Amino acid sequence: MKSKLTTAQEAVSKVKDGDTLMIGGFLTGGHPENLVCALVNIDSTGNLTIVSNDTGTQELSIYQLVKSGRVKQIFASYIGSNPETGRLLMTGEAKVQLFPQGTLAEKIRAGGAGLGGVLTPVGIGTIVEEGKRKIEINEREYLLEMPLRANVALIKAHKADEAGNLIINGSSRNFNIVMATAADYVIAEVEEYVKEGEIDPNHVNVPGIFVDAIVKVG
Repeated sequence: MKSKLTTAQEAVSKVKDGDTLMIGGFLTGGHPENLVCALVNIDSTGNLTIVSNDTGTQELSIYQLVKSGRVKQIFASYIGSNPETGRLLMTGEAKVQLFPQGTLAEKIRAGGAGLGGVLTPVGIGTIVEEGKRKIEINEREYLLEMPLRANVALIKAHKADEAGNLIINGSSRNFNIVMATAADYVIAEVEEYVKEGEIDPNHVNVPGIFVDAIVKVG
């Protein structure tokens, strides 16, 4: 079996100009800081689309990525802790599209499951419905939300084995699990790395079949 273990620099070199990039985490919880930092230091990529729940805080490297001018589009649900994302939204320098948090998660899940979209009543009668198709079922209106996929996903886990099976602890599971299913190339930043068979299959949160590269940090 070919080893999936690599360095952060080598892993993020898979990100190409114009790619869509998913970044896991909720603020600092479950955020793959070392992977994003490595990406910030590779300045050859631009025109990126970022899918992130909140685009982080000013203390995280994702803030520097957003500020670098290399991001053309952002899909998020909360940007209050990243003033640079808010500035891009107001100036139009990048396209920033906001979704209710559950809707964003479902769009990603639909992308990972190969679905054509999801129907949700959330946003009916508000600005969220602008430009979206509405479908009526049993006399109730729903918005059709299209699936989201990415070229590369950067996620964070507590432990990985040689096959790429991941354990993600507690609330760090947030967007990391669903993003692992919805990208062509998945890079996992982990704190512990063990031999294959040392993780109880009952404890696996992300099966190794979804994970292409593992970066051990700490």
